[in-house]
Amino acid sequence: MIYWNTPRFIIKWFSHLEWHYSRKEKTIYLTFDDGPTPGITQQVLDLLDKYNAKATFFCLGRNVDRHRDIFHEIIARGHSTGNHTYSHLKGWKSSVKAYAHDVNLASKYIPSKLFRPPYGRIRHVQTRYLSKEFRIIMWDVLSHDYNRKISQKICLKSVLKSTKNGSVVVFHDSEKASKNMLFVLPRLLEHFSKKGFTFSRIE
Repeated sequence: MIYWNTPRFIIKWFSHLEWHYSRKEKTIYLTFDDGPTPGITQQVLDLLDKYNAKATFFCLGRNVDRHRDIFHEIIARGHSTGNHTYSHLKGWKSSVKAYAHDVNLASKYIPSKLFRPPYGRIRHVQTRYLSKEFRIIMWDVLSHDYNRKISQKICLKSVLKSTKNGSVVVFHDSEKASKNMLFVLPRLLEHFSKKGFTFSRIE
């Protein structure tokens, strides 16, 4: 089963994490995971500029190490960045020590107090440890842009239907997700801009 909106029981179980923001404000928080990726992240930045939109990029330390120029461009264009581990570890399969080491390694390249666990998979004991240093940012809308079994049109329709005031929407500026992401993103920006929404970064 595909969940476009995060199930309520998960939000309740991890209620100490950040899933969405004020439902009273016409603001959407776009986020991009797994970059930076040459040729893709720059397209995202150009689309965001076109709509005067700001976003938050949860970067992998290994990718920042390889593409520091793109990482600096993200910041120069006024967006926020966050730590997404160094090597995309799965929290469910990692010890607290190994997970913390990978996050700390990424911190050498990503000077941010925002963190998002890869796959959204993290254990309570890991959140308790990381919460001492980071705000852990989750989401209430997952685009599934990386799922090549989902067509561009279905992806777009589902994301538009699921997004509302205060939503934190997950995209991926990666090779795997680029086909769906680059189809959905400009149409989402156009759709919600016409409705008077703004797009803000997570501070």
